[in-house]
Amino acid sequence: MVFDKQADAPVSFFPVPPIMLFPNALGTFSVHLWQGGDFVLYTKSGQRFTEAHRRRLHDNGVKEIFVKSNEKPLYEKYLEENLGSILQDETLPASQRSRIFYEASEAVVRDIFVQKLPATIPQASFERIRSIVSNSIEFLADNGSLAALAPFISHDYKTYTHCMHVFIFTVAILNTFSLGEQELFECGLGAMLHDVGKTRIPRSILNKRGSLTAEERQRIMSHPMHGISMCTQLPLSQNTINCILFHHEKMDGSGYPAGLSGPDIPLPVRVITISDIYDALTTARPYADAMPPYEALTLMRHEMREHLDMDVFKRLVAVLGGAEII
Repeated sequence: MVFDKQADAPVSFFPVPPIMLFPNALGTFSVHLWQGGDFVLYTKSGQRFTEAHRRRLHDNGVKEIFVKSNEKPLYEKYLEENLGSILQDETLPASQRSRIFYEASEAVVRDIFVQKLPATIPQASFERIRSIVSNSIEFLADNGSLAALAPFISHDYKTYTHCMHVFIFTVAILNTFSLGEQELFECGLGAMLHDVGKTRIPRSILNKRGSLTAEERQRIMSHPMHGISMCTQLPLSQNTINCILFHHEKMDGSGYPAGLSGPDIPLPVRVITISDIYDALTTARPYADAMPPYEALTLMRHEMREHLDMDVFKRLVAVLGGAEII
């Protein structure tokens, strides 16, 4: 807690890199600087940020600006609304664009997964997810984007960050195939929504440290069906539906919910399945520690090879190697 002389009341702030101020965008939150032991107002709510504002910060060596914590939702909405233009700005380093992508995406997906959703996903919530996917597909298609994103990928498992990671890995792998832009978008959307049905599973089951009972396991295995049920009112393509419904199918037919096998499992689903498993293994869950990437890949190769498309697995290894993650 700090004291803000502008408001004459104790308030908290969080730091933001100056690069997060987008020229010619209207800010609905105030921006402060830390100077001489005090927070000093730099731009107020409703003031349009300009290139001059950002250049002045750069010229004065300002490394952090500050936003009031109670204005964080406004800041996150601002990131979301400006994501497309900032990701297309190749004058900005990939590391900075990656941070913006990760922060904006995390805020949107967290809102979808953490709030108590109704029986079906609201159209407004779906549009936010669709916008994130649409605005980031081209950026993620760049060969260097995965390496730039690697430092931001969390190793602490949360359903919403897991869906973001699966989306990132899925797009990276699918870019090694000859998919059209629309198909890539549809599959990316499916990756982002693949675990939305878990919002229908009690957290006490999802986060259970001990062994699951047969009933609890059945509850978890119902999440693909819940996910499809929650999307019935949305304009989803068959590609997207397949990704949500079948991402736990296995090549040997031992998966669920339909027991599909081999070529009956669509290629994008096989990609999401491998991305899903890799991220789950390399993030810390309540019942298991995170594995190092090489150890996770070794486990997948030797103990899961009957379940996985090994050509897709090799492509995962290649994109991770290219990004210097392994």
